[in-house]
Amino acid sequence: MSLEDHIGDVCRKARLQTGTPIDAAAALAGLTEAQLQEWETEGVIEASVNVAVLAERLGLDAAKAQRVEDGWEPAAVDLSRWRELRVVTTAEGFEVNSFVAWDAASREAAIFDTGWFADDLFRIADENELDVRHLFITHMHGDHVAAIGDVRKRWPEIELHSNNSGAPERSRVTPGEAVAVGGLSVTARLTPGHAEDGVTYVIEGWPGNASAVAIVGDAIFAGSMGKDFSTPELAQQKVRDEILTLPSDTLICPGHGPLTTVGEEQSSNPFF
Repeated sequence: MSLEDHIGDVCRKARLQTGTPIDAAAALAGLTEAQLQEWETEGVIEASVNVAVLAERLGLDAAKAQRVEDGWEPAAVDLSRWRELRVVTTAEGFEVNSFVAWDAASREAAIFDTGWFADDLFRIADENELDVRHLFITHMHGDHVAAIGDVRKRWPEIELHSNNSGAPERSRVTPGEAVAVGGLSVTARLTPGHAEDGVTYVIEGWPGNASAVAIVGDAIFAGSMGKDFSTPELAQQKVRDEILTLPSDTLICPGHGPLTTVGEEQSSNPFF
């Protein structure tokens, strides 16, 4: 799976989040405004782009931005280390990831976001004879919860976990409070910014001492982050404090794009 954001996307987000005028950004990049807009859209252009100078002006790490420009991608993840973790990618105009995790002994399971469609979630539950008890929502944007009605219809007693103000009070997450999913432990960390109700869920207790898994929604992507044109400093600080402080081998499961790790993002994400 390719990166959710190419280098043009990354710089466009940073330009808008910092309020940098397009003419100033174009001049720094050595482009016309039309060329900059093309590069931001396509990620490639025939003209040479001064990525390092532009990135520095936009508050990005210039060396990391150049790495993304040069084709960096996170190392492929061997999911067999987390035998009871599945990634489900659905598409309706664009792709979104949701996740299923369960305890091997009890078959107790949790779903993290629903994506556009629930068919593959149902298939995984049936094939593995899962007892699906929990639905954890990273944020209530439509692409992440489009199938929530189908999921709740299939499992009427499923326990909802969300930080959305419109969710029932009993469903609101409590940061730092662990929720048991069989032998697994799920802890919520608030990561507002891209979405006011953004939550990262850290799953621990995997067999074989596999590292923790962080289901991050759109707080961070491999090599980028979710857009936040209102509170970008808050969004970045929450990622630094709540996600990038996790052990470097923690598996990051974003709402879009490939899986990555804390270590990969510390070394290669231009926003951090």
